Amino acid sequence: MQSFEIDKTDLQRIKAALERDDAELETILQEYHASEIAIIFEKLPHEAKEKIISILPAQFASEVISEMDEEHHPEEILISLDPEKRSEIVEELDYDVATDIISQLDEEDQQEILEDLNEEDATHIRTLLTYDEDTAGGLMNTDVIKVNVCLNKKNALDEVIRQSEEMEEFYTIYAIDDEGTLQGIVSVKSIIKARADAKIKDLLVNEFVYVEAHVDQEEVARLISQYNLTSIPVVDADMKLLGRITVDDIIDVMEEENTEDILKISGVSEDEELAGSWQDAVKSRLPWLIVNLGTAFLAASVIRSFDDTAKKLPIVAAYIVIIASMGGNAATQALAVTVRRISLSDLSDRQAYVTVLKEFLVGMINGATNGVIVFAVAYFYDANPMLGLVMFLAMTGNLIIAGLTGATIPLILKRVGIDPAVASSIIITTFTDCIGFLLPLWLASKLLL
Repeated sequence: MQSFEIDKTDLQRIKAALERDDAELETILQEYHASEIAIIFEKLPHEAKEKIISILPAQFASEVISEMDEEHHPEEILISLDPEKRSEIVEELDYDVATDIISQLDEEDQQEILEDLNEEDATHIRTLLTYDEDTAGGLMNTDVIKVNVCLNKKNALDEVIRQSEEMEEFYTIYAIDDEGTLQGIVSVKSIIKARADAKIKDLLVNEFVYVEAHVDQEEVARLISQYNLTSIPVVDADMKLLGRITVDDIIDVMEEENTEDILKISGVSEDEELAGSWQDAVKSRLPWLIVNLGTAFLAASVIRSFDDTAKKLPIVAAYIVIIASMGGNAATQALAVTVRRISLSDLSDRQAYVTVLKEFLVGMINGATNGVIVFAVAYFYDANPMLGLVMFLAMTGNLIIAGLTGATIPLILKRVGIDPAVASSIIITTFTDCIGFLLPLWLASKLLL
């Protein structure tokens, strides 16, 4: 199946039906998948979204709401609906999804929604609202299949059937004791294949991966990826089973974290929504640009300190732009690789050493290779072999420094508790610009004057 893209025909049909008949509109909407309607919503005004959600069956409407990106504010649609319709939709949502959406509202609106729900659903959502949204507790779904370890095969299967009636899908059955403490996991397959008199405690997998509720969502994603899990149980400090996190939740987390890292490395605040207004973009980016301006003045001061060299050898100015630009690109490459490695796992001292050594060697080889090219240009085009030697040394030195800074600075920032994705690019840009100007000018002042 190809990915869905909005075209004028889709929008025209839906907009025309919005003006005419609700029954016709509902018929047209049934032709689309819930995720496709969520994409169409990006091009519709709030009133149109509200009307569409209002006329759709609750289950389908809940799927559309859950497919909407956070930046398109599904919570605003939800709170604007008729209370009865809103409750029907929320009760169709998974608890974790409902919590994510409701948490974006102010406390008064949250309470309004929760008071209209049945007691069980409201309790589950209130519990999830107590956890930070970027932790395992904030990510988990409290809807789980759990059976007592003392049950036999028949009773356990009866429990699984009963509990699964309200669940769309499940991957693992969790075995608990009388106090609700997680004892292990068991698969449906192992229960079915077991002897008729078998007990759940005899079918348990006792060695299993779990997370506590306070664990950061990045660590959860790393564990699920490392152990190829479809779901992971969430427990409290006493191993009481709280909920589960499934692989589809982690896909969203990984996309969110990758987007966040890309924005940070580019000097864009994580608070800026990708579909936000120009005012939000200016507010998010301007502070970083002002910081960059300050570092640019610092780099320019290097040129000022070699004013005499620049006046006597103006040709050097043409080359320092190349040297500095190449250093910036090389440092960005090293930075991206190192930040990605850090985000996947905490590097040991040896791994950090190997990472820095690798970037040193890469910088030296790439620097020497590009230095030879610059030397050739200076030798044949400018007929100045000494100029070529200066630029060869400057290019090699700057790319070595670029590789070292691109690897070491994020590692150092991580060790001192600063997010390397946020601060690294500013520091590295300053380094590569200053060294990119300093090396060719200093070498030229020593070897060419």
